[in-house]
Amino acid sequence: MTELVQVEDRNAVRIIAINRPEVRNAISLGVLLALRKAVRSAAKAEHVRAVVLTGRGGAFSGGADVKEWAELAKGNNPYPEHDWVDEAGQLLLDVFRLAKPTIAMMDGAAVGAGLDLALACDFRIASSRVKVVCAYTRVGYPPDCGGSWLLPRLIGLEAAKMFIYTGDSWDAARAKSAGMVTDVVPEAELEARTMSLAEKLAGGPTVAHGLAKNLVDSAHRRTLAEQLAEEQRAGKLCAKTADHAEGLAAANEKRAPKFVGR
Repeated sequence: MTELVQVEDRNAVRIIAINRPEVRNAISLGVLLALRKAVRSAAKAEHVRAVVLTGRGGAFSGGADVKEWAELAKGNNPYPEHDWVDEAGQLLLDVFRLAKPTIAMMDGAAVGAGLDLALACDFRIASSRVKVVCAYTRVGYPPDCGGSWLLPRLIGLEAAKMFIYTGDSWDAARAKSAGMVTDVVPEAELEARTMSLAEKLAGGPTVAHGLAKNLVDSAHRRTLAEQLAEEQRAGKLCAKTADHAEGLAAANEKRAPKFVGR
């Protein structure tokens, strides 16, 4: 049986790939469950210091598996103890909260929930042939996988409304101009450029990255005074790490630090 999700480690970088190229990596319940398992495993693995999410076969993800949705509506659930929307929401939280740098390596289509999965990552590297679509309103439905929260924070409120309301397809250049993707590269260079960034991030101070990620992502809930207090709390945790000691030593010795992720 073909693996719905493939997991590969390249040193400290873990690649998690949806493997349903025959349906543009449509997200079924089985895919959701496998992705959640893979992300949880990456969170626990100490040697993993950066994560790349992608899709096999020339597409990131075409979004929800609409054929399976039709079956679910008839009561035909292959995983009766699980709900698609609940699992999708939890997956987005798993990715967004992962205390390690995350990169979406995007090729081809990134649609609906598939796009939302990419938006939950810290960075998005897209090939020049990427097409992004909200898709929900095209089937008379509102976003339900976090896009209504993530999009405005990346591209602004008005642009997010326009993208969601119209259901228009944006090419890679427009997505980059709007701030939806981090960088656009030629298709032939996508993997090399993504892995170069992933390896750079994986070589950094992993604990500090995780704490900084939480500080930035949650700052909107606090006043400046509260944020300063939270920064001090995070700093006290980092002060106990091997990477902080190495960073100080390297600064004093005027050399590049060699972080170990602890």
